[in-house]
Amino acid sequence: MEDLQAKKPLVLIVDDSPLNIQVLGEALRSEFRVKVASNGALALRLAVEEDQPDLILLDIMMPEMDGYEVCRRLKEDAKSKNVPVIFVTAKNTGEEMARGFALGAVDYIVKPFYTPVVLARVRTMSISS
Repeated sequence: MEDLQAKKPLVLIVDDSPLNIQVLGEALRSEFRVKVASNGALALRLAVEEDQPDLILLDIMMPEMDGYEVCRRLKEDAKSKNVPVIFVTAKNTGEEMARGFALGAVDYIVKPFYTPVVLARVRTMSISS
């Protein structure tokens, strides 16, 4: 059982809302391993660990370090630059989306999210990465 679990892709959920972490985690745990970070600094540390995430779901609006800054730093670090980032956020204007893509995000999920859509997008990224 542990061998099967270890072969599942690892998704890092980064959000300052415990409820969002809980909902996303519950939606993903049947198909993916899940790690969580409630702030950008922890996300940056977890992104370069030996058990590196295969995908990062990243909130934009967080205190201290927002998701844009986290994404910028992830893409500057040789150890984490190739980890796909999907923003999960209420910021849904074209300008904000374009900024996220310019920083290296591969997709954008708007809150409130619909978990089947989140699962479909995560599956697509974990298959293609």
